[in-house]
Amino acid sequence: MANTSARMLRLLSLLQTHRYWPGTELSDRLEVSARTLRRDIDRLRELGYQVDAVRGVAGGYQLRAGGSLPPLLLEDDEAVAIAVGLRTAAAGAVQGLEETSVHALTKVLNLMPPRLRRRMDALQSYTVPAPMRGPTIDAGALTTLAQGCRDDEEVRFGYTARGGERTQRRVEPHRLVSLGRRWYLVGYDRDRQDWRSFRVDRLSDPELTGARFRQRELPATDALEYVQGGIASMPMRYAVRVWFDAPVETIQAATGHWATVEASSEGSVMIMNADHLDWPLMMIAGIDAPFTVEEPAELRELVTATAARLAASA
Repeated sequence: MANTSARMLRLLSLLQTHRYWPGTELSDRLEVSARTLRRDIDRLRELGYQVDAVRGVAGGYQLRAGGSLPPLLLEDDEAVAIAVGLRTAAAGAVQGLEETSVHALTKVLNLMPPRLRRRMDALQSYTVPAPMRGPTIDAGALTTLAQGCRDDEEVRFGYTARGGERTQRRVEPHRLVSLGRRWYLVGYDRDRQDWRSFRVDRLSDPELTGARFRQRELPATDALEYVQGGIASMPMRYAVRVWFDAPVETIQAATGHWATVEASSEGSVMIMNADHLDWPLMMIAGIDAPFTVEEPAELRELVTATAARLAASA
């Protein structure tokens, strides 16, 4: 009976992570026969979990939403991640989720064993989030887009381009990417017949069309790389070059994917494009090394003015 219970928990955990599982793959994962798998599926149904079955050689199982929410099975790391995410949402990261996140976080904390609560508190206490200023994201829009990505279902929405032009888009959604202060949807634009990335804060009224599609091959290693490449090729207002008296490795570790760092005589040069200079200024302030702003002149003036203001306050 203990083995059966453990196997049932494992089966439920697997069903919750995939929209659809081929029966043969589930049997292999659980190391049971197809007949035993069918009996376990029946036991889950008796417990209130609605599991759909597709018969035949290519058959499989799918856990679908029912009339009520049955208990969720979470691994330790998943429970901690959910609690931290709820705390972030409660702080207002996504518009419209603050109050709901507080209620959900309370329920999660009440059920957490002390060892997991200590892990979450440690992670929260010793992590200092950088203050970010950016557009708020509608929670409903984000949920709709995520569902389209998960279910391979086409979405339709209004979109305001960088120049202010407003269009209607039909997109095969691929992934949502959170980068810096913004969310991006990566997908295949049906009307333009090409891949695009869309800023979610510029989307309006996204809706699922009911049309399913087969995922195409993304022209990049992953969605994050695709978004980064698009941002790098986008014309920006400022071309920033800052020399640092520090090794390339040190500067690259501090700037991450936000800048390119090249070796220079007796140091290294940070190169990046930006529409606003507050972000390069924050990077410079966070690097403990002598530096010289090579360009633009506006950044030199901003650094000088900021240094004077801080010195006067001190």
